[in-house]
Order: sequence, then structure tokens, then C-alpha cells
Amino acid sequence: MLRILVVGVALVALVVFSAVLARLTLTPSPASAEIAGANLRPGRSLRQYLEDYTFLAACKQIGGNLLLGAPFGLLLPVLVPRRMRVVRVVLLTAVVMVLVELAQGAVVEGRAFDVDDVILNTGGALIAYLLVGRRIGRRFRALEPVSGPSVKPVKPVKPVKPAKGKSTG
Repeated sequence: MLRILVVGVALVALVVFSAVLARLTLTPSPASAEIAGANLRPGRSLRQYLEDYTFLAACKQIGGNLLLGAPFGLLLPVLVPRRMRVVRVVLLTAVVMVLVELAQGAVVEGRAFDVDDVILNTGGALIAYLLVGRRIGRRFRALEPVSGPSVKPVKPVKPVKPAKGKSTG
């Protein structure tokens, strides 16, 4: 019962996070329409943040992208199978973020596809998984019933006492 509740909470949290993600990433930015351009070269946007932005603005941009991916690293360990969990978390996060970036580039005014955003978002999911998500997954898996053949408890055998007066052997 607790296992079902945890999965339900994780699914609801993932839906809420998806709504927040959509709000943050798919809102038009008309002021940026003139300067927004797609970035397909890894590291290009990061260099631009570090060279053209103030330190605080660069930290906000990089940190915001890392934080945007972090919920995947916390929620997916409950929802994906144990086997190769870290790989699944990274791949699922990367796929979702690529889709978000494609949507931004295709239909949202003032936004563009940026491969660095995908890398930072996925990195945020990986960091969150390594710091906390792995423990969440282990605790959740501890709630699973142990599967396998059922073993009946063995009744203790009473020791046989030799009869009085008789020798053995």
C-alpha cells in the first residue's frame, strides 16, 4: 500500500514539475526575438554566458538550467526499474529536454534550441540522482516485497536421547 502511495506521489510531482517546466521554457519572450538563435555547438552558450554576462547572470543561467533538470534525478528513481537506473534517468531526461528545446525552437517566439541547455539540464538530473535520487530509489525498493520461492520455516528437531542403561555402539 505504501509503495502505491509513493508511486502516486512521484507521478503527481512529475506532472506538477512538467507544468512548471512548460511554463518556464515554453513562454514566449518577444524581447529576445531579435537575438535568439539556435545553438548546436556544445559549449558555445556556456562561453557566451561567461564572456558576455555578469558573474551573477551567468550563475543564474547555468544554475537555473542545472536546477531545471534536478527533479528528474529525484523522481525518476521511483518510477524506473532498478536495472541500469542511472542510465535510464540520464537518457529519459535528455530525451525530454531535447523535446522541450525543439518545441522552443519551432513554436515559441524569442526562444531557440540550445544544446547547452540540454547538457546542463541532463547534468542537473545526474547530479541530483547521485546526491539524493539514488538513496530515494534504494529506500523505495526496500518497500518491495521479496520475490522468489517461498520457504517454509523449518521446525526444530528434538535431539534423540539414548535409552537408559543401553549402550550405544
